Amino acid sequence: MSERIIEIDNIKKIYTMGTEKVHALDGVSLDIHRNEYMALMGPSGSGKSTLMNLLGLLDTPTQGKYKLKNQIVSEMTDSELAEVRNKEIGFVFQTFNLLPRLSSLENVALPLVYSGMSKSKRLDRAQHVLSIVGLGDRVEHKPNELSGGQRQRVAIARALVNDPALILADEPTGNLDTKTSIEIMAILEEIHNQGNTVILVTHEPEIAAHAHRIVRLRDGLLESDIKNDNIMKAHDPEHFYNKN
Repeated sequence: MSERIIEIDNIKKIYTMGTEKVHALDGVSLDIHRNEYMALMGPSGSGKSTLMNLLGLLDTPTQGKYKLKNQIVSEMTDSELAEVRNKEIGFVFQTFNLLPRLSSLENVALPLVYSGMSKSKRLDRAQHVLSIVGLGDRVEHKPNELSGGQRQRVAIARALVNDPALILADEPTGNLDTKTSIEIMAILEEIHNQGNTVILVTHEPEIAAHAHRIVRLRDGLLESDIKNDNIMKAHDPEHFYNKN
């Protein structure tokens, strides 16, 4: 087995809402290895988005230990956390989160601003990654000039531009039609094939079926963790869930 990139041990996350305490995560332990392709599933309120935010260093646990690439996250300074978030983790969101006034090229190059790389090298790198996701001819287009699928491709390119160790995709096909969902899942499949670790949050079994491992949460607890022996290939639209 390859090296562990993520180790979480008895992670709890408790939110206080008025006089009530909500246990979003209630003692979750999980190891994720380099180059795994994992789907994180569960109904609304199961804790999957909370866990994704913790894994992406966007939030901190109330209790428990999180190690990312052998570093204990709770011992990192804010600046160290920001650096790891920028360099080691690529985020893909359901709502794309692109800056409307920037071109595709500028949106993708944005995470490189703090890398110390020259502007010309940043733009060259962004151009290269856009070509990887099939948008080499859309570099000057702004988000409102792109389709939903093209915008998600830009978001994926932005997630890849720093060559991160980990890709976190939160409902990446949630706003897309069936045909475009197939295309996006094919890109994520290829990213995994290139050696990246991919964690996909979804509530759709047909999307989770593309992952090699499926972890389910319920009521803040780990309900199941199974190897997927029937991996669906995104290039086969015949078996893909019709969302229309």
